[in-house]
Amino acid sequence: MENLALLWGIIGPGVSGAIFGAGWWFWVDAVVCSAVQVSFLHYLPGIFATLAALMFNCVNKDEIGYDYYSPYGDDSEWRVKLWLFVAYVVSFVCLAGSVGLLVQDALTNKGPSVWTGVAGVLQCVLVLISGLVYWTCHSED
Repeated sequence: MENLALLWGIIGPGVSGAIFGAGWWFWVDAVVCSAVQVSFLHYLPGIFATLAALMFNCVNKDEIGYDYYSPYGDDSEWRVKLWLFVAYVVSFVCLAGSVGLLVQDALTNKGPSVWTGVAGVLQCVLVLISGLVYWTCHSED
């Protein structure tokens, strides 16, 4: 079991980077292949999903437990949990926004194609999965 954790610590960042790259690859493909110009509004869920993944990767898993010692002398565990809560709220808002844009693209003929909406949802899902994969592997000691 210890060898599996060591192996995950070695290959986990590469797997996370590959998933992250695939998410952005889907989005770039959809924008390049789109017949109409994609508005900046369609870019926002992916950008904020990337920021959310960075936000929850700023927290070490050891800082969440009840036995965490803060060198500042105060009980700063709630700050870490609040930061994670805000990061997850941002990530779920990104998912909801990308699904909303998918529905909008599917119901109207004036905007980008349905593939652009599907690629936006895939981008958000894969970027957030890559952030979680990296979070599980980067703080293994």
